[in-house]
Amino acid sequence: MLFAFITNGGDAETYTVVAMTNKTKGARGASAFILEKGMKGFTFGKKEDKLGIRASSTMELIFIDCKVPAENLLAKEGMGFIVTMRTFDMSRPGVAAQALGIAQGALELAVKYSRQRVQFGKSISSFQGIQWMLADMATELEAARALVYACAREVDAGVKDVSRDSAMAKLFASDVAFKICDQALQIHGGYGYMKDYPIEKYLRDAKITQIYEGTNQIQRNIIGLQLIKDLAK
Repeated sequence: MLFAFITNGGDAETYTVVAMTNKTKGARGASAFILEKGMKGFTFGKKEDKLGIRASSTMELIFIDCKVPAENLLAKEGMGFIVTMRTFDMSRPGVAAQALGIAQGALELAVKYSRQRVQFGKSISSFQGIQWMLADMATELEAARALVYACAREVDAGVKDVSRDSAMAKLFASDVAFKICDQALQIHGGYGYMKDYPIEKYLRDAKITQIYEGTNQIQRNIIGLQLIKDLAK
């Protein structure tokens, strides 16, 4: 058995693994286990060469005749899917916060560059077209920040069901982050496409926030289904 795209694979000492313990029950037949690095039958495969977040290792986990003690069961047998979904509810706001940080950094780089870059005898920050781009970037960033912070307050307050708001925060913040990084690179012009300037890294790093912890298409499914469920009450 092989698990792909595992963040911190090979570096972490402890892993949570969800496996089917009863294939006849579908999602209810999945169980979660705690595994430790070095367990017999538990090895590592390919280390991925990624587009972005290259400081974070991503590796395959390989299980061949791996025997896990019963006491390593997390929660109860058959609760693996529930454990996973509840984990996502807590981790998606974290991805949203990551996206916010990337977007904030990209905006600051764009403002700084626009003030330094001179064209036609003046800094490009004096051009209305650039000002409008910066204004839209800043406005969308603050809207994303408000949504992410609101979700974080719900999590801190122990709100029972944050699935919808968690998905909204991750979806909106990551889409905004990628858009802001793209616009920030555009403001840098040709230099933005070169590795001499850091903005290209921001764009590469922003992309993953639209993918991991559930793609943004999955987030839209979660939000849409929850809306339909709420309106049906």
